[in-house]
Amino acid sequence: MTEEKITDLMLPYLKGERLVRVFVPAHEEGEKLPVIYMTDGQNLFEEEKCTFGCWHVPEAVRDERKNSGKAAIVVGVLNDNHRERGDDLTPSTVAKFVYPNFRVKMMAKLFARPHAEKFDEFIINTVKPCVEEKFPVKTGRENTAFCGSSSGGLFSFFTSLSHPDVYGWAGVFSPAFIMFRPEDLEKWIKSKLGSDVPFLYMYSGNGDKTEKELSPGFLSTCGILESCYPKEMYKKSFKEDALHNEGAWEPVFRDFLHCFLAG
Repeated sequence: MTEEKITDLMLPYLKGERLVRVFVPAHEEGEKLPVIYMTDGQNLFEEEKCTFGCWHVPEAVRDERKNSGKAAIVVGVLNDNHRERGDDLTPSTVAKFVYPNFRVKMMAKLFARPHAEKFDEFIINTVKPCVEEKFPVKTGRENTAFCGSSSGGLFSFFTSLSHPDVYGWAGVFSPAFIMFRPEDLEKWIKSKLGSDVPFLYMYSGNGDKTEKELSPGFLSTCGILESCYPKEMYKKSFKEDALHNEGAWEPVFRDFLHCFLAG
């Protein structure tokens, strides 16, 4: 039995480097595991290292192994610089931005230079090949998922629909769809539909100011999906009292992990 381990990698990104953290659970010698790529790697693994709260990913994976006998490798890419996070996780090619009425000046400042397309290339062309070379990862879209929350939820939606040949599953938690007009987003979604689409696990809360601001975009997008997306490839979860934080996303991640591993 190989013991669980978190490995830190510094990988080249844009003009510098980006920290990527890889959690490999305990596994048998020669065993290969499915993999979940996640944004906000700074908040996934150890409580004492988390900035805003912890997803407790190792505990979730251990519990899933105990309950179902299945486990996954989790790759967390850090997005810990607040300004860079907005740039990394917000695509500029989906549609024209429509800065919502809430906190307009702040939004315009945070998302002034969106380049999720570059971050997407970094995951696909640098992070994924490195992980598959160095760790016991099962390859293929059916064994590969992406997950994120808030702007990371938007990015998860963007990258999984853009690369259905790479990702078979996407966790889209509290996504920032409000950045786009529903009609523009609908056009983009329909342009991505084909013979292969990822399973979309869509989640949002509605229990605090931020979730209330984001939930209209979430519900609107879910309505679009319900009109055009394969029903068997879609799950919606909406919790009226849930907050916009890691404590709310942790149990949702556990369910997403179970769904992904159950296939």
